Amino acid sequence: MVALSGRFAPGQATTGWIAAPVFQAPQWSLQAMIELVIPLAITVLVVQNGQGVAVLRTAGHVAPVNMVTIACGVWSLLTAAVGAVSTCLTGPPNALLAASGDRARHYIAGMFCGVLAILFGLFAPLFTQLMLATPGAFIATLAGLAMLRVLQSSFVTAFSGRFTLGALVTFVVTVADISVLSIGAAFWGLVAGLGVSWLLERADFAAPDES
Repeated sequence: MVALSGRFAPGQATTGWIAAPVFQAPQWSLQAMIELVIPLAITVLVVQNGQGVAVLRTAGHVAPVNMVTIACGVWSLLTAAVGAVSTCLTGPPNALLAASGDRARHYIAGMFCGVLAILFGLFAPLFTQLMLATPGAFIATLAGLAMLRVLQSSFVTAFSGRFTLGALVTFVVTVADISVLSIGAAFWGLVAGLGVSWLLERADFAAPDES
């Protein structure tokens, strides 16, 4: 539809189709350690990995938290040599992979996603040119359609049990997308939600009655 409407504008390709790794020599800086590494570690370990583990547990999987953390750290060291982002067990992809289908076969979706990620990484210049040639509304629509079912299940899970007010505050603060001390809104959403629940939902911290 984008092509038929005349809004697909690929322009002239400035790079090839296949990405070439550019190796980065490490440069140690105390200022960077404080301003970048610590907030990034909090974001990856607490927010991203926390979201991923929560999504997997909601889907009925038992995530090996320690092994996941070690694997993400080791792989992040390797990918840092080519300037890539940190490896983490982020929530949205896991939510999409576990949104439907037989739980015992979710691993196939994970493996297929890994293969696609390798292909997209290898042909990153080509896919980037294709995405830039389409309107921003088209990309937003694709992302929104993909996340609808995930958002629905997340709302049902978050507001069907305990800590409902804390869940609401977490959602609102995260959507506000305000960074403080170079730490993203996802972390501060968790902090705000926990604080509100601690002040106003103290009874929910008690262990549920098994009877």
